[in-house]
Amino acid sequence: MNLQELTARLHRIRDDNDWRGFHSPKNLAMAASVEMAELVEIFQWLTEAQSRQLSPEQLEHVGQEVGDVVLYLLLLCSELGLDMDAVVRAKLAHSERRFAR
Repeated sequence: MNLQELTARLHRIRDDNDWRGFHSPKNLAMAASVEMAELVEIFQWLTEAQSRQLSPEQLEHVGQEVGDVVLYLLLLCSELGLDMDAVVRAKLAHSERRFAR
């Protein structure tokens, strides 16, 4: 996944629709949270087993919501000048050190 390319595409959509004024860090964080809630809603009343055996329609819906969350997080990183790849790699390295056996 080329995050720079994805971010550039997102910026084009944002700019073509004149949404930049709405894309403050606060608003983007809240939007990501709303999309995460929509993802959680898919699983809300499923059993553990059902959550592992989703129908094709449910999987498609999950994918759409995961995409929404990731895209808002990309925009948030862009607005704050964070390199998502570097942030994720740093967090992963931290977790590896913290939870190493």
